Amino acid sequence: MKIKFITDSASDILIDDEKKYDIDVMPFDITLGDKSLCERVDFTPQEFYEMIDKSEHLPKTSQITVIRFEEKLEKYYNEGYDAIIMVIINSTGSQTYENAVLAKNNFIEAHPDSKMRIEVLDSHCYSLGYGYPVIEAVKKAQAGQSVDMIVAYLEDMFNCCEIYIIGFGLRHMKKSGRINAAAAFLGELMGLKPLISLIGGESAVVKKCRGEKAAITDAVEYISKRATPGTPWEILRTTMTDQENEFIRLYSQKVGRPPEMESYSGAAVASNAGPQMIGIIIRGNARR
Repeated sequence: MKIKFITDSASDILIDDEKKYDIDVMPFDITLGDKSLCERVDFTPQEFYEMIDKSEHLPKTSQITVIRFEEKLEKYYNEGYDAIIMVIINSTGSQTYENAVLAKNNFIEAHPDSKMRIEVLDSHCYSLGYGYPVIEAVKKAQAGQSVDMIVAYLEDMFNCCEIYIIGFGLRHMKKSGRINAAAAFLGELMGLKPLISLIGGESAVVKKCRGEKAAITDAVEYISKRATPGTPWEILRTTMTDQENEFIRLYSQKVGRPPEMESYSGAAVASNAGPQMIGIIIRGNARR
């Protein structure tokens, strides 16, 4: 079958991988003060970190519209695709998933005789929590697996995905208010650094660590106990290069394998999590 994978830029799939695996990564639009910008087009992640660090304004992301999704479906229908698999940012954090579902319904209504199969999946997570599985799903499609098998794989991955954030600077997290646990965290004046879990769209502070060194070592211990042994893990970088490298070194030793994938937090994620954090993605226990 001729299968097309579509996702959004909050998946933090590297541009090189987007091209390599021919994934359609739809960018979010970002507003910063009086500037309207397009993620992955107008700036790199590193440039965005510098922009938001210097700006007095809080960046705002715009949902991907129904019309943009409809245009994609029309495009790939006209190109003769047999199936479209769309994997979208967590529906509790964005209207984007519902817009994709509405676009699918509109397409079916406009093309009642179409045989093109359309799957719209709620990732229930953020960043590489669905970026990594999308790449693996493409590999499965290239190996000849069916749409049913690929969808089952993706749903299983999302059902077991656990994301952790080591917060070294909470200014943007608190301002955005999108990560409730960070907004409610007290202890920065005492030098405490939170380890925040993002599981199934819900956030919680699971550890309060005194200082950056303890934040890394405590995170290694806590996360490794949550992870299913022998399964891949991924890391999301920002501006904390030394701390990121140290976490990779210690966690790789702890679990006996290096990260399966590394990427940088894009604008959609950094707008809410800030430029001073490390994101870690693991496979935990099934929730549903």
